[in-house]
Amino acid sequence: MTLADKVKDDLAAAMRAREPDRVAALRLVLSELQKAAKEGHADELAVLRRERKRRLESAGAFRDGGRDELADGEEAEARLIEAYLPVELPDDALRAIVRAAVAETGASSPKDIGQVMKAAMAKVGGRADGRRVSALAREELAGA
Repeated sequence: MTLADKVKDDLAAAMRAREPDRVAALRLVLSELQKAAKEGHADELAVLRRERKRRLESAGAFRDGGRDELADGEEAEARLIEAYLPVELPDDALRAIVRAAVAETGASSPKDIGQVMKAAMAKVGGRADGRRVSALAREELAGA
């Protein structure tokens, strides 16, 4: 069962349960998944991460503008999307992956961050945000 199929099933259940907010969020997610599939982008997890990031950025903008009720709605949608994503790696495991990537690439200064990021993100497999990986990589390379 694909992720899109799982979202379809959950959408149908939300419709039967008469949960309008959940239905609206799932429809948007399903639409993005279907659009990506039509365009030939097979990575459903990347679509979900992108959509979660959009919701969190919108929530931040709404909070900055004093629109807390809209920010709460965006954060609720982000949490709904997170339920479909794999569990994030803990910092210790992520740090170990970054250290291994630094050793593997032979990186020795912050200018080598691109190589480290490429190697680390391949090992992370979507279980950590790129910003977290980048921050740890910069930390490791600054100390190297």
